[in-house]
Amino acid sequence: MDNPTTHGLEEELRACKQKIQNLLRENEQLEMEMQQMKDPKNSLSSNLIPNECERSMSGEVNSENRYSRLMALQKMGVVSDYTRIIQCSVVIIGIGGIGIVAAEMLSRCGIGELILIDHDSVELANMNRMFYRPEHSGMTKVEAAKQSLTIINSDVKVSGFNLDVTNLDNYDIILSLIQSDTPSRQRLVLCCVDNFSARMSINQLCLEARVPWLESGLSENAVSGHIQFIVPGVTACFACAPPLVVATGLEASLKKEGVCVASLPTTSAIIAGLLVQNALKYILRFGKCTEVLAYNSIQDFFSSYCLKPNPKCSFKLCLQRQEEVIKNSENCMSNNIFLPQQDESIQLEEVSKDNEWNIEVVEEVADEMRENETEVCELKDLTNEELNELLKIS
Repeated sequence: MDNPTTHGLEEELRACKQKIQNLLRENEQLEMEMQQMKDPKNSLSSNLIPNECERSMSGEVNSENRYSRLMALQKMGVVSDYTRIIQCSVVIIGIGGIGIVAAEMLSRCGIGELILIDHDSVELANMNRMFYRPEHSGMTKVEAAKQSLTIINSDVKVSGFNLDVTNLDNYDIILSLIQSDTPSRQRLVLCCVDNFSARMSINQLCLEARVPWLESGLSENAVSGHIQFIVPGVTACFACAPPLVVATGLEASLKKEGVCVASLPTTSAIIAGLLVQNALKYILRFGKCTEVLAYNSIQDFFSSYCLKPNPKCSFKLCLQRQEEVIKNSENCMSNNIFLPQQDESIQLEEVSKDNEWNIEVVEEVADEMRENETEVCELKDLTNEELNELLKIS
């Protein structure tokens, strides 16, 4: 039999070794952050995207071209220029269940640059989520994400910052990361945090930087979620219409002692997909961006609606941005991302002539659809008795 005392000492020794490894990783991360904090803009801009000038996306169809299926969107007339994605930087704050999946999706889409911000570490309790693996346990989330995302697509520049967005000492650093120092580089922020104070901090940062952002979240029971597209001055900021439980001070009372927040990889992936889909529509200028989109998995129900800016918002910066939008209303309307986008450079007729996939519109299908519509109209005109008789015959 094993000596219980010896067994206990071995367990304690293993735990100490794990702590030492974690501390070494944290020390390495802190040294890197200190270097970036001295001049964060220069440290990023000097290494933006590997071989950015030489990087290109080919539409050639072959098994070795990682972008061929993405460039097909351009050939099919969905977007006018898919390569526009290379010139965009996306800042993801919070890389938990939603944020890390969004980061992987954008990396596979070939985004120009990903800037990841989180202050947490990977735990075995995170293994119910997608992306993270057991060997990541103990690593900071930004370190684990950067390591894996670089393998997935080495073309994408990935930067990680182990920072708490709610810490005032980090405000200027994060603001400098959100603001673009290159006019030609488009910036977008994805908010994937899990608490109200972090969202309010991001709201303040994006208002000051005049950068649009997409907010996302999941319910505590993990069966529903939402996304919200916030454009400073154009739509309601997060402070214009905070969630009811937060505004009434009930948020803290919802937490039960000994009960953790539920998490389903399915719901997280669905919300992450909706988040990235709207991000791509904004970046590539196609379709219509959704202002607020909510999802309920219990009933498989989606709802969407608009939120106008609150003229009595508690955030002064929000009121300033609203005034700026009013002064430039004509320009804002012509670039309204919440209206269906159709790039003038897309020529659908020309696209249809170059039909590599030999897609044809069959007239018989259209005729059948029209016949079905006629039948439905006729059924609507029947009385209840006639419908019952028809059902008996069927």
